[in-house]
Amino acid sequence: MERSLSLPALLLGVSVAAGLGFLGISIKDTAQNLKAMERTVSVKGLAEQEVMANVAIWPIRFTEVDNDLPRLYDTVETKTNKVVAFLKKQGFGDDEITLSLPAIEDRTAQGYSDPNLKFRYAAKVTVSLYTTKVSALLEARKQIAALARDGIAIGGNEYESRPEFLYTELNSIKPAMVQEATQNAREVAEKFAKDSSSSLGKIKTASQGQFIISDRDSNSPQIKKVRVVSTVTYYLTD
Repeated sequence: MERSLSLPALLLGVSVAAGLGFLGISIKDTAQNLKAMERTVSVKGLAEQEVMANVAIWPIRFTEVDNDLPRLYDTVETKTNKVVAFLKKQGFGDDEITLSLPAIEDRTAQGYSDPNLKFRYAAKVTVSLYTTKVSALLEARKQIAALARDGIAIGGNEYESRPEFLYTELNSIKPAMVQEATQNAREVAEKFAKDSSSSLGKIKTASQGQFIISDRDSNSPQIKKVRVVSTVTYYLTD
């Protein structure tokens, strides 16, 4: 009886061993395939574009002094009207010009008296221009000397008085720039795959960086440089 059972048991053992061996090979092959699938390359693609600003903000500032407060207000009103007239002559409308209340300072009300102080009152005035006529604003800046001839000294801190230029139409160029950045990333990945004797597979992950808008240079703030970087990870295959 024992002999009759030994042969089937032996055959069963051989079958199990063969099956386990085949399973081991299959697992090994699967692991190797998975490992091969995890071969990746991460690359960055850059897209840059120069654009002209479509909005400009120009604060025109001047200061007046006097010892007579009512007369100071009259002078401020007269010169403010001259600044507005200058801007209108350059082609800007009332809806683009904003007048701020003058900031009046009583210099004797500071808790001390300066013996060299000649004028008690000082008025700081700002006339702001907000416009989409960027080229017209640039031309108007060249004509600013006309205000000096009218007795208006445009001054103050250079940083506070210079125009600010904005680009607000980013959405109109976003799709094309993202496509360009992604294409540039793919070209880099294809070169890497070729150099490593591999083939480029499917995309594993992709992320788009933040769009950055900056001045092209310090002398041309009206010209903006738009920049975006896309990061893409590809699978590599043999």
